[in-house]
Amino acid sequence: MTHKFFIFCLFCLLSSGVSFSQDWQQIRSAEEVCSAYPEKMEYIFENLDLSYPGLEKVKEAFDKDELSRACSLLLEYYEKSDNARRLKKQQPNVSSQNTSLGDSILQDIYVFQLVGARVPRVDDGHLKWDYTGPEDDIEWAWMLNRHHPVSFIFSEYFKTGNPQYARYIDWFVKDWIIESWPYPAKKSSTAMWRGLEVSFRVKMWSQVFYGLMSTDYISPATRLLILSSLPDHADYARNFHAQGNWLTMEMSGLATLATSWPEFKKSSEWLKYTINAMTESMKEQVYPDGVQTELTSHYHSVALGNFYLFYEICEQAGVVLPEHFTSQIEKMWNYTACTMRPNGTGLLNNDSDLDFNRDRVLKAASRYGRTDWEYIASNGESGTKPESGLSFVYPWAGQLISRSGYDAGAQWSFFDFGPWGSGHQHNDKLHISVSAYGRDLLVDAGRFAYRGEVAEKFRGYAKGSQGHNVLLIDGKGQAPGPKVAEEPVSPTDYQISKDNDFARGSFEDFKGLEGKSKHTRTLFYSRGNFWVVVDQVSTDQPRKIEALWHWHPDCQVQIREQKVFSVNDYGNLQIIPADNTKWLVQKIEGQEKPEIQGWYSREYNTYKPNAAIVYSTDIEGDSTFVWVLFPSEKSESGVQAQIVSKSAKEIKVKITNQDNKEWEVAVPLK
Repeated sequence: MTHKFFIFCLFCLLSSGVSFSQDWQQIRSAEEVCSAYPEKMEYIFENLDLSYPGLEKVKEAFDKDELSRACSLLLEYYEKSDNARRLKKQQPNVSSQNTSLGDSILQDIYVFQLVGARVPRVDDGHLKWDYTGPEDDIEWAWMLNRHHPVSFIFSEYFKTGNPQYARYIDWFVKDWIIESWPYPAKKSSTAMWRGLEVSFRVKMWSQVFYGLMSTDYISPATRLLILSSLPDHADYARNFHAQGNWLTMEMSGLATLATSWPEFKKSSEWLKYTINAMTESMKEQVYPDGVQTELTSHYHSVALGNFYLFYEICEQAGVVLPEHFTSQIEKMWNYTACTMRPNGTGLLNNDSDLDFNRDRVLKAASRYGRTDWEYIASNGESGTKPESGLSFVYPWAGQLISRSGYDAGAQWSFFDFGPWGSGHQHNDKLHISVSAYGRDLLVDAGRFAYRGEVAEKFRGYAKGSQGHNVLLIDGKGQAPGPKVAEEPVSPTDYQISKDNDFARGSFEDFKGLEGKSKHTRTLFYSRGNFWVVVDQVSTDQPRKIEALWHWHPDCQVQIREQKVFSVNDYGNLQIIPADNTKWLVQKIEGQEKPEIQGWYSREYNTYKPNAAIVYSTDIEGDSTFVWVLFPSEKSESGVQAQIVSKSAKEIKVKITNQDNKEWEVAVPLK
């Protein structure tokens, strides 16, 4: 630490009223921690199986009431044991090298979900563990209690070899454990004790305990405090865990604990419980096509990460998992690979961020020997082309991914025609997202935030139909739909062939709508050329119809009469109504009043204006609207589209580009 930086930190600490003479901060040795917290140290041995091979000397000392010596011998045992060999790390060369992230953490300045703040310290020198950040968001406090700062500075230590970073971990972990007493032993949603935070802490502690074992940066006292707190963490995960996606995170934490510290009396029982719970959870929350039932790309990845971590933990422990569990994990990876956009990002649907999945998929491809995933993730530069073709449908999820190819500039679309989802849902059935020529064109609005100022402003927009490419009827958006599919969508409602794809879905429950109305949307993709969207509205009375098309913020969008088109240097799209409807066309961008419209959130707590195109018209009765979405590398506006014929079974549409090339396609309606 430089002299100036030390003075700055000293000033920050003194200005917050923190004393350097706090007793708990001075405790480092086994003798000191046994003297300060004898009951907590005895609690370790109450929970250990002292007949475990290698603990003979530990048991002898404990039986003689030599608590301090038993603790020291226990730490010696762990230093020599082969436990958690995967977590033991070669230490970096010692240096005074520093990083801005590491130095910020040394000052108790943390950034969670793009919001940064210095966490206050209370009078006894402890961090204020229930601090909710500058936006008063409990999510911020949960991130703090997950030990995310430890994860960050742990990485910075191994980058730099700076001992201050490792010693900060010692202080942080010791601080949390002492402040966490007494363990509540009940289900909680407090900043300190909630299932997700329990799981994240255990996983981080396993890395700290074993990864820094060969150093003196993590003191004997802190190692022993970790051991004293682990039985409480196991008790919480075993008895107060949640279900669904949260269960996968909580059980992977319990499995980490059971396999990293097998000396605890209940470790075998904990591991057995996690295997049963995770196997049943896999059956409950992952559809046969490999899609997690929340139908939210981000949380699919979260569930997959925890299922896969659990698989790795058991594999390293020599535990064989049921075949259904392992085969479903591979299907989940397959979904992540096959839904990926050409630029390597995943779906932005429901409560998702625009996660970058390419590197994860490449690692999984190597692990599973799936050269088809490698081909997708590498834009066809390596691996082997998928035998199934270019497009993919997931009938339980009700999702269609259409592609023109696997190159970086390929056309790509996502069509949602399935159930609502079991969690983190948006009211957006029949939404369409489109990318082409290396650019996102039509987009989902994103998730914005769950709590705090951003959420208060944008959360309703994020979840509502108005943030998606759907229809509003009499200004009304969709109500929640079925959470879980009882069966896959009918095979008659989708088809993938060499030259085109199509899928169809319907929705008829609109919030607060008088009377009855139903929206049926059919998406037809002419491979490598364009999309045709057919919207059928049935109604029992006259209605106002609004068709929404949201563009990526980077798209420069113009309106010319009934057409809408982008004018970027590369990667463009035209929206052409093909019927004779007289539309009022309006572009809304960054609007706050009278209602939120024209905003986009790429990731949590971020947002920016984007162009929302609103097509409005009045109808007297049942009506059909036809749209052509025509992509091009350079900006074009001369595409023409017209309906050639219409019947109950199909609509034929002729499309002519500005070079007079013609296509005629038949879109099936039944």
